[in-house]
Amino acid sequence: MFKNPLEAFKYIEHQEEIRREKLKQLSVYVCVGTGCTANGSRKVYEKFEEVLKDRNLKVALQRIEEGSENENPVKKTGCCGLCSLGPLVKILPYGYTYGHVKPEDVEEIIEQSLVNGKPVERLLLTDPISNKKVERLEDATFFKNQTFYIMDAIGTSECESIEDYMGRGGYKSLIKVLSEMDPKSVVETVKSSGLRGRGGGGFTTGLKWEAAFNSKGERKFVVCNGDEGDPGAFMNRTLLERDPHSVLEGMIIAAYAIGADKGYAYIRAEYPIAVEMFNKAIDDAKKFGFLGENILGTGFNLDLEVKEGAGAFVCGEETALLASIEGKRGVPRPRPPFPAQSGLWGYPTLLNNVETYANVPKIIRDGVENYRKRGVKNSPGTKMFSVTGPLKLTGIIEIEFGTTLRQVIEDICGGTSNGLKLKAIQIGGPSGACLSEEFFDLPLDYDTLKSVDAMVGSGGIVAITDDRCMVEVARFFLDFTKRESCGKCVPCREGTMQAYTILEKFTQGKATNEDLENLEYLSNIIKTASLCGLGKTAPNPILSTLKLFRDEYIEHIEGKCPSGMCTALKKYVINPDLCKSCSLCARFCPQGAISGERGKPYVIDQEKCVKCGICFDKCKFNAIELIG
Repeated sequence: MFKNPLEAFKYIEHQEEIRREKLKQLSVYVCVGTGCTANGSRKVYEKFEEVLKDRNLKVALQRIEEGSENENPVKKTGCCGLCSLGPLVKILPYGYTYGHVKPEDVEEIIEQSLVNGKPVERLLLTDPISNKKVERLEDATFFKNQTFYIMDAIGTSECESIEDYMGRGGYKSLIKVLSEMDPKSVVETVKSSGLRGRGGGGFTTGLKWEAAFNSKGERKFVVCNGDEGDPGAFMNRTLLERDPHSVLEGMIIAAYAIGADKGYAYIRAEYPIAVEMFNKAIDDAKKFGFLGENILGTGFNLDLEVKEGAGAFVCGEETALLASIEGKRGVPRPRPPFPAQSGLWGYPTLLNNVETYANVPKIIRDGVENYRKRGVKNSPGTKMFSVTGPLKLTGIIEIEFGTTLRQVIEDICGGTSNGLKLKAIQIGGPSGACLSEEFFDLPLDYDTLKSVDAMVGSGGIVAITDDRCMVEVARFFLDFTKRESCGKCVPCREGTMQAYTILEKFTQGKATNEDLENLEYLSNIIKTASLCGLGKTAPNPILSTLKLFRDEYIEHIEGKCPSGMCTALKKYVINPDLCKSCSLCARFCPQGAISGERGKPYVIDQEKCVKCGICFDKCKFNAIELIG
């Protein structure tokens, strides 16, 4: 569509004016991210459209300005992060935000908010800290204590519209790069920004770009790693769904900087909405001339396509991911050479994470100095995290590096939802460390976490309360990583299996002091000798819990689980002083483990008992006690 950068720039400025006016108009924004969609938000969207097509209601909506009658007042917006309260609906220009909206609520919202301009009190969000209703999304504690940079335009960005992205200044950075900067200066800008990879390792992005820029090859590739496989992590999915063009623009700039003419966005197939959104973004970018041949008349060519991953966790590792794109089995290979030197089909390849690419247009647009105002010296900028666990509010957040874990849990998520004390926080995905309370006030940044043997990782934060067993937590996470091992190297393939077997002995009450020593020794071997990042980090939950919660391992050796989670260590016994010999427990026992006779206390055969607890529930005299 656009023949030169100037033509595109003028069009974008026009879209910025349109967006400013649009935000003043009466409209409905319905979240269609995965979380809200799972709770029925698309049915809510359809209901709004259906009711607003009523001619009589259209007449009543006299606030809708002239000339906007062809503009659909119902918009699709991406995830704002508050997934636990979806479906979310926002009414502009008032800013009224409603949670848990159902199709049957739509007519009331239209009548009360669109026609009368008043909020529907019962649907407003309740702040978990003040316990008060808040009218606007921005007024909730969950949002006030965040720093929105990548997730800008919360609740008002139209995720399917390239015009809306341009209305927020989108593609201005690409225009600046193509018309004012040479490739080397782009690389230097990213390098000066201090941007670090958001996919796990935190490697300096500019150095990776510089390596790809300096590498020689007949052709080069640019790749986006959207294979977010960590349980409980959904930052990349959220960003691809709510703002796909920010990632796409970052990829195009990266391709120009290193001299690539072909790119792939590797997105796991379990993210169908993200795949759909990114494919649409590619098509729309081509229509407007931001992608394809002779981009904006500058002679720069780039073709991009989506490659759907089959769901192997190991394909999050860059060399395994590249092998998968090539059509091979997704297994890692030794490095060097690094992908920047020899990647796809042996050509230099730049590979970055979804969130890393989304930062690039903002760095170009705002300037390095402005970007570095956020975060801390060696970890500038912001980071998206997904927060899960027994908390009052969970979902996606964006914070500046340097924010503490305690601030995240208490000031943003409102503390625990079950009234129990927070025991630990697991950070960095399934291969991350479990940190005890003494570390809750440490600043969240790459170097500080590394100093305590933890990592930012993909950005998953899991809250763990006092009722959880840390040995079981380590077993749970290792169960995932051992199943996801590609099996190529012995330390990971065999080591994780053996470590898991030892952990099972602990949870079953069969472990010894020798097992404790073997577990620690084996975990260090796996960490040192494994080929790729999956194996090297797989033992982290074990090593961190051994270091900070070693007493729980010792208690398991002694036959006790302090939290009571490990059922094998539980024992149901009958108190002879309270037993009335009614036989109710014996009649309901599925294993036939309870026996006795009238007039005498009944007994439980511990060999047969499976700890189901039915007897405990059925006893009317509180004669059955749980020990352990």
